[in-house]
Amino acid sequence: MLPEQHLKNQNTSNGGSALDASQLTQLQQATANYSSLQLAWASGYLAAKSEQGQNAQVLPAPAAVAVAKTLTILYASQTGNAKGVATQLATTATDAGITVNLKNISDYKAKSLKSESHLLIVASTNGEGEPPDDAIEFHEFLSGKKAPKLPNLRYSVLALGDSSYEFFCQTGKDFDERLKALGAEQVTPRVDCDVDYDSDSQSWSLNIIESLKEELTQTDAGLAPVYDLPVTAGAASQYNKQNPLLAEFSLSQKITGRDSAKDVRHIEIDLGESGLTYQAGDALGVWFENDKQLVAELLATLNFTGEEQVTLKVSGEDKSFNLEEALTEQLEITQTAPAFIEYWANVSGDEALLTVAADKNTAREYAANHQIVDVIAAAKADISAQDLADSLRKITPRLYSIASAQAEVEEEVHLTVGLVEYDENGQLRTGGASGYLANRLEEGQSVKVFVEHNDNFRLPANGDTPVIMIGPGTGVAPFRAFMQQRDADEAAGDNWMFFGDQTFTQDFLYQVEWQGYLKSGLLTRLDLAFSRDQAEKIYVQDRLRENAQELFAWLERGAHVYICGDMSRMAKDVEAALLEIIAEQGSLSEEQAKEYLKDLRNAKRYQKDVY
Repeated sequence: MLPEQHLKNQNTSNGGSALDASQLTQLQQATANYSSLQLAWASGYLAAKSEQGQNAQVLPAPAAVAVAKTLTILYASQTGNAKGVATQLATTATDAGITVNLKNISDYKAKSLKSESHLLIVASTNGEGEPPDDAIEFHEFLSGKKAPKLPNLRYSVLALGDSSYEFFCQTGKDFDERLKALGAEQVTPRVDCDVDYDSDSQSWSLNIIESLKEELTQTDAGLAPVYDLPVTAGAASQYNKQNPLLAEFSLSQKITGRDSAKDVRHIEIDLGESGLTYQAGDALGVWFENDKQLVAELLATLNFTGEEQVTLKVSGEDKSFNLEEALTEQLEITQTAPAFIEYWANVSGDEALLTVAADKNTAREYAANHQIVDVIAAAKADISAQDLADSLRKITPRLYSIASAQAEVEEEVHLTVGLVEYDENGQLRTGGASGYLANRLEEGQSVKVFVEHNDNFRLPANGDTPVIMIGPGTGVAPFRAFMQQRDADEAAGDNWMFFGDQTFTQDFLYQVEWQGYLKSGLLTRLDLAFSRDQAEKIYVQDRLRENAQELFAWLERGAHVYICGDMSRMAKDVEAALLEIIAEQGSLSEEQAKEYLKDLRNAKRYQKDVY
């Protein structure tokens, strides 16, 4: 029963002794902006007044409400990085005696901003400058006309991103600019972090706590006690990015044909008795070492021996390495950041590279297609070993969508890894992690891993719910896990898979398994798109359009839609096809179709795992 109904019923049954409609309205207006602690105080105050009787003397309310200022920490996270930083920040703040309210930004009522005194936001950026799925509604509210003025709010933003993308840290920038425009005051300037964010995020966190500790731990004498609200961040494993599990590498099996243009591996890793758990939809973080041959080539190009000593910051502490060790174990040399292009252009003075660096889009494209050694070879310069180390980003673990369900494989975890491999001026170049997993690790050796939970890519809680999965190429990985989990759960819901690649005979990943699921009835439909098996190229988005009527019927009966794979083209093309189908089959305008898809996303019925 709603509070209003309860009061109205009580008013009728008690002969008018409870609040009338006008008094109820006044009470609601008076308490509308109260925090939970303020409501608790008011409740106790009114209860005491009631017990003393109508004619008894009542102590006046204190001039200030008996609450200490709370530090609200919101995280907007797509894959878990922002959540991890925010959780650690909340722990540090709590240890400093600060009352903390930690929330996923999707669980936060944006209208509560006007009641906040101190706010910290840790925000990742998704895709091409888009907010993470959990942050879409908050982002829209903050950008809209209903956002309140915030003259009493003190805040700061930590933005996580990847400088390889055009809209680097855009979500964090958006939040910072809007809060500032609404009158809020920065505690400290926004910090934009690249993929190797550990050091910058730690410095920002410590600086924030130091800046806020005094004002957030002060309480006025005579006020009611303040109770710390529990900080919940889900079940935490002892293994994480900073403390990975040393697991056993047990299998690397090529699952594309001999004549395929691609080399895709099915990887199996034994978690042993670690107790490490994961869910279908999660990712596995893999730490890797660089190829020793590539390191030797880089050293030779710069005329270094490898014995030169360099100092690197590791876990917040300065540590010494010889240059060969640093390049093998600590520094990123296979993925080139646009910032390195600019740095090397200035150091070398090379006119061609300076021209590339002058245009950000050109620099990003050049960086994406050249490893560090290729940039250095193209424009020679003399620098010290320490300057080289300082110019490179730290190695960051690669995240792979998990291709298994623990209900099926128990103490194992499976991955589907496409080997990154190409020719650069006669030299074979391979990806850092994919080359490590496919070529350099041997069965029985150890590999450092951790689970990155992804609550934005989950099967529906109700097993009767229909599921539509769209995963061409290695995007098939999480849907193999989905099917294993649905099978183990004996879920009755229909399952429809859209898979595509280049050729049926060479590139149909896990073909036998998909055909087995189709035969057993667990997989209701399987639609395939092999682009090079006919003159006209056919992609998964074409298969979606061919089945528009039935696909829309599935949506109308509650189906969840999942996309996994390439962010830059496939995911955009699939979303465009979905919008066309929704508009056409639902007789909706373009704007109405966008609103329909937005509603699906807000209801967690449209989820993407793209890279």
